[in-house]
Amino acid sequence: MNPVPKSRVWVYSLLGLSLLTLDLVSKSWVFDELGYEYRSSDWKWESPFLWGRFAITLRTSFNRGALFGLGQGYAWLFALLSVVAFGGILYWLFRRGEARSLWATILMAFISAGALGNLYDRLGLHGCLDATGKRLFAVRDFVDCTIPGVRYTPPFRVELLPEYDWPIFNFADTFLVVGTTSLVVTGLFAKPPEEAAT
Repeated sequence: MNPVPKSRVWVYSLLGLSLLTLDLVSKSWVFDELGYEYRSSDWKWESPFLWGRFAITLRTSFNRGALFGLGQGYAWLFALLSVVAFGGILYWLFRRGEARSLWATILMAFISAGALGNLYDRLGLHGCLDATGKRLFAVRDFVDCTIPGVRYTPPFRVELLPEYDWPIFNFADTFLVVGTTSLVVTGLFAKPPEEAAT
């Protein structure tokens, strides 16, 4: 097995650290500026899009679950899963040698930054407190979007909605979605090893 080039370690570390910094700094800035919870900014951008409209504003929220609000109340479980996932990524990239692929290294930097950014919050390291003065073990979300949507009603009725309130999210969520989706798409369209060799 060929060793992983040292440049891959640098790519993974620098990109991952930059994305993690962007996530943590943006969350701190928005929550410091607006306060919490459910405080909205005066700034808003919107535009017609497809059959409805796209709108975005800043609104503080604490997510005590996972991505896009799933699994509320299980922050400890998702914190544990984040640690396991991060360890698995390091093993896969640098022990198994998958970091020989620059693309895989970049995507794993995105996923790692997302996992660590939300792990930081789930461990309560952000310093936010609830009304009783107890530390909040929850992820700070602040990007509030409205997009065109679709509603399906059985058996065969589809309705186009001009506005659908997307769950509030943060940059870490975006990094996780971009990294994971790109990894899946790459896996679907990658040539099998025997084809690549020819």
